[in-house]
Amino acid sequence: MERLLASFLQIGAGAIVTLQMLLGGILISSSIGTLLSVIRFSKSKLCTFIIDRFVSIIRGTPLILQLSLIYFSVPGILGVKLSVLSAGVVAFGINSSAYFAEILRSGIESLPKGQFEAAKTLGIPRFYMWKDIIMPQVFINIFPAIINEIIALLKETAMISVIGGMDIMRSSQTIAAEQYEYFVPLCMAGAYYYSLVVFIEFIGRKMENKMAYAKG
Repeated sequence: MERLLASFLQIGAGAIVTLQMLLGGILISSSIGTLLSVIRFSKSKLCTFIIDRFVSIIRGTPLILQLSLIYFSVPGILGVKLSVLSAGVVAFGINSSAYFAEILRSGIESLPKGQFEAAKTLGIPRFYMWKDIIMPQVFINIFPAIINEIIALLKETAMISVIGGMDIMRSSQTIAAEQYEYFVPLCMAGAYYYSLVVFIEFIGRKMENKMAYAKG
């Protein structure tokens, strides 16, 4: 029983690393994704082309490749040594930003074009148009898709174990190797992941209900 408790707590320490990567990834992906979406709807064909290619490349290559490039190649190219956690946050954030940008694009395109024309007619600056008129509506419409992307990002953080990150997955693998028994540690890891997913879904439903109430 004591060994089970010790294993559970050790994997719990890995859960803290997983949450750090998740929160950092969300911050980066939402910031970059929002910026890309706004620029995408500018009149610059060059900017739109570059962003489209960026999104296409990120979505068209494996996350493990992007993670490996950032962790193993950046030190040689830029001379900057990234920690495992930093490399994970950057890789997961950039990868998720492409999906976040696509979610926002579909949400923006679903709005009536008259809203943009009305804001322009009224002389509302572009910054305030996006901040106060467009984005609040888009966010409400795409919120379920955002929750799904956050859940996907949570599960993708398990790839950090490939470069030695002591997250939930790596912690469970370490315990399994020490005890020569894989079933229980991996089930514990699954319980942690599932609990986090259920928690995210719960928070998401609460926020969605509040937004629906405010909208109604």
